[in-house]
Amino acid sequence: MFDISALSTPQGLFSLITLSLMEIVLGIDNLIFIAIVSSKLKSKAEQNKARAVGLSIALVFRICLLFSISWIIGMKNALFSIGSLEVTGRDLILFVGGIFLIIKTIKEIIEKINHHPTSTKEQNGVALSLQSAILQITFLDIIFSFDSILTAVGLIRNVAIMIAAVIISMIVMLVFSAKVSDFINRHPTVKMLALTFLVAIGVLLVLESLHIEIEKGYVYSGLVFALIVELLNMAYRSKAHKQ
Repeated sequence: MFDISALSTPQGLFSLITLSLMEIVLGIDNLIFIAIVSSKLKSKAEQNKARAVGLSIALVFRICLLFSISWIIGMKNALFSIGSLEVTGRDLILFVGGIFLIIKTIKEIIEKINHHPTSTKEQNGVALSLQSAILQITFLDIIFSFDSILTAVGLIRNVAIMIAAVIISMIVMLVFSAKVSDFINRHPTVKMLALTFLVAIGVLLVLESLHIEIEKGYVYSGLVFALIVELLNMAYRSKAHKQ
């Protein structure tokens, strides 16, 4: 149902705020992935362009998906069975996305461990082309789109509110993506923490595609705790260095 007037009602505004916050929280892993991929580009201009183009393409795709809600909901229907496991279209997408994220991130971790930069220009390892970075950002955001939109459909059916929430969350991601990228790239230990978090998200996607449900809140809580510890370590190292 597309009813733009719902945005002017208290209930509609509350739904918009709730859905926007949910989309932003669910987009944290995507934001980290964007930071990792864009850091492989040679210049700041290319990094900004990759983030902007990738997120813009993903936004258009998400809006198109929202106008195809009946098809999206149909992705929960079983396509075939493997033993007692009924495989749906959503399961296939989550499985492919999870495997891609795991392989991509583990390769990045191995590269970081084996790579010993001798200058700041070499700190990001092997350079990536702009087109490749945009494709990777767009691809993974599309994977996350299916999961977040199916979650949104479970909360509300008004397409106008969902589109507004998606646009708001994408604007927030676009505004903060550069800051997140700069912070992660300035601190190698935080970058390694972010990479391990992405591996965990990839594993969660694969498990979810196999109908093994694990509360994502546990993973996010673990990330927050590890990040707080790392920030304390950074503050300690900074103070010790000054002394």
